[in-house]
Amino acid sequence: MASDTITAPELVCPAGSLRALQAAVNAGANAVYLGLKDATNARNFAGLNFDDAQVREGVAYAHARGVRVLMALNTYADARDPTPWQRAVDRAAALGADALIVADTAVMAYCRDHHPELRLHLSVQASATSHAAIEFYRSRYGIQRAVLPRVLTLQQVGHVIRNTEVDIEVFGFGSLCVMVEGRCILSSYATGQSPNTAGVCSPPSAVRWQDSASGVQVRLGGVLIDSYAPDEPRGYPTLCKGRYRVEGERDYAVEEPTSLNTLAILPELIGMGVKAIKIEGRQRSAAYVEQVTDVWRRAIDHACAAAGRYSVQPEWTATLARHAEGQQHTLGAYNRPWR
Repeated sequence: MASDTITAPELVCPAGSLRALQAAVNAGANAVYLGLKDATNARNFAGLNFDDAQVREGVAYAHARGVRVLMALNTYADARDPTPWQRAVDRAAALGADALIVADTAVMAYCRDHHPELRLHLSVQASATSHAAIEFYRSRYGIQRAVLPRVLTLQQVGHVIRNTEVDIEVFGFGSLCVMVEGRCILSSYATGQSPNTAGVCSPPSAVRWQDSASGVQVRLGGVLIDSYAPDEPRGYPTLCKGRYRVEGERDYAVEEPTSLNTLAILPELIGMGVKAIKIEGRQRSAAYVEQVTDVWRRAIDHACAAAGRYSVQPEWTATLARHAEGQQHTLGAYNRPWR
């Protein structure tokens, strides 16, 4: 139940590079999240993420401005050799991370036993959609915050909050995944690599761009998943957002590119006690991070200062539209009018 005093949720923003981290901090983020340059995080792209020196510099920059740094160690450890994940935990602690975002119980147990001072956040990759699941992670491993998968209705989010001691974080804006995070193995069929261990839906080594008479074809593990006209914008290829020929028609057969945008229900999220709003996009540019963070900083401040008079400003919508997949917005599972 909402109290008379409105507590602003923490604005948690992505940082795929040091420049993006600085942009998020300068634009008003309360916390930034980042990953190391390896498979311990779920955005394991070449040219992305941080080495130790960059983490150290990023932490110093953020802390000097009162911003927290969360490190994503949110893939699943290799049972044959979990030491890379254990070393990543040790590095995070030594480099001054304020919290770890984790999914694997083996990684959680190592944190609990070797770094009990480190705050633990349950990653969306853990696929915890019920208060019972979240309470299990709290009682067993000391989880203090849980990031909910993007599959719950607004009412279900409220039910979880009312029935757990754990702080709840939800996604506010960014790429929308049609799968239940942490349970998707779709690309494993084409590449032989699970996104839950390799850290990326479409491993770069499996992606092939091929010129053809009609334009450019893109394949993943040899599977044709899309083709583009010469002047058509091209997104990074994933199986779920490919265009396929079904019964004679070529279209998005699984998921049409669109972005989650919850600005319209921000007061409801705040009122039910959501502790943090997460912006997706560590793989996006520093300009994306800066502009989206700025919009959400202003929106959260407006929602908390103008209770009952909140409205989504046209310039916010215009800015987010420029960064949305397919220039489309949706409330996703939060709103199911067909129910």
